Amino acid sequence: MRLTVKAAGLLDVDAGEIIRPGVITVADGRIVGIGGTAQAGPVGSADEGDVVDLGDSILLPGLMDMEVNLLMGGRGENPGLSQVQDDPATRVLRAVGNARRTLRAGFTTVRNLGLFVKTGGYLLDVALSRAIDAGWIDGPRVIPAGHAITPTGGHLDPTMFAAFMPGVLELTVEEGIANGVDEIRKAVRYQIKHGAQLIKVCCSGGVMSLTGEAGAQHYSDEELRVIVDEAHRRGLKVAAHTHGAEAVKHAVACGIDCIEHGFLMDDEAIQMLVDHDRFLVTTRRLAQAMDVSKAPKVLQDKAAEMFPKAETSIKAAYEAGVKIAVGTDAPAIPHGKNADELVTLVEWGMPPAAVLRAATVVAADLIDKPELGRLAEGCVADIIAVPGDPLSDITVTRDVNFVMKGGKVFKNDCAN
Repeated sequence: MRLTVKAAGLLDVDAGEIIRPGVITVADGRIVGIGGTAQAGPVGSADEGDVVDLGDSILLPGLMDMEVNLLMGGRGENPGLSQVQDDPATRVLRAVGNARRTLRAGFTTVRNLGLFVKTGGYLLDVALSRAIDAGWIDGPRVIPAGHAITPTGGHLDPTMFAAFMPGVLELTVEEGIANGVDEIRKAVRYQIKHGAQLIKVCCSGGVMSLTGEAGAQHYSDEELRVIVDEAHRRGLKVAAHTHGAEAVKHAVACGIDCIEHGFLMDDEAIQMLVDHDRFLVTTRRLAQAMDVSKAPKVLQDKAAEMFPKAETSIKAAYEAGVKIAVGTDAPAIPHGKNADELVTLVEWGMPPAAVLRAATVVAADLIDKPELGRLAEGCVADIIAVPGDPLSDITVTRDVNFVMKGGKVFKNDCAN
């Protein structure tokens, strides 16, 4: 059945302009026409099919978040205790709500970047992704990484967030704690065997873990190359949690495809991203909004040093021409508040058109899905609507009033 979506305008992300009026015809989950002379026939004709009239809204491609963890955060989670209290079933049930909130916020595709909780070896994000694809639950399209690969005592070793005594919350190699090339190969192969679609690795320290200097490199170059080798031979990309300038340089030199965060990058590290055609995922909102007042003083001090550098480094990366994709690190900001990242990026100097491309076509390029991220004939019908022009006011992306994913309507606040 054909469905025509009408609005005041639609965003051409490549041109960076609003096309008026906005008329999109959808059939079999794909966009089959733009404007009133689409394959569905002229607007008002018998071939138009059912019509959804969104009035003065502006249509956008479904937004994408390239770093979330739907299995963490959300309603009912108790920071500090949930790490040791919540079993895998509880985490999955909570993730159902997180996924629904994310989709209704207009984010139709996400990368779930690395479990670092006790799972018994089950790839919970793979199960969540499959349940969404099967239509059992509502949520965004999920690209799962399985368990994050991290060394003992690394940033994504969960015992490092609260200085647990030895023996508490120790993870297995299958759950991502891997030291030396043999364990690393086994850990990566395990994630791939059980459905991971990319690999997440912890390359350096972080802000909110008791791992010392945030920029310090945690895996050796030899170990990083093994991770890249295993992933690339199976056709998977590697995303690296990396903050420090030297760690970014080593990650790029070792073949890492995508840098997550990169708060402490210098000009040389940024130029390496450009020269090697690598991606940077933003996660800047957390530096603006994360409440660290109850954290240990050593972490408060680290945040006070790093968060201001998050702003200067993203400006420098954009100006240098780095391929920037939007990511939030939710629940570092709440699930469902993903659009706050877009607002922060504009407030920090990126043009709205560039930010919207970072949340659509650049993200689609990162995950090798060219059929996503555009409102164009042949693309998957991921369509959202906002109550105004996001090129002049990016904050309208916080107020999504219509969500279609794959041709199915999941939200329509404009319905009579």
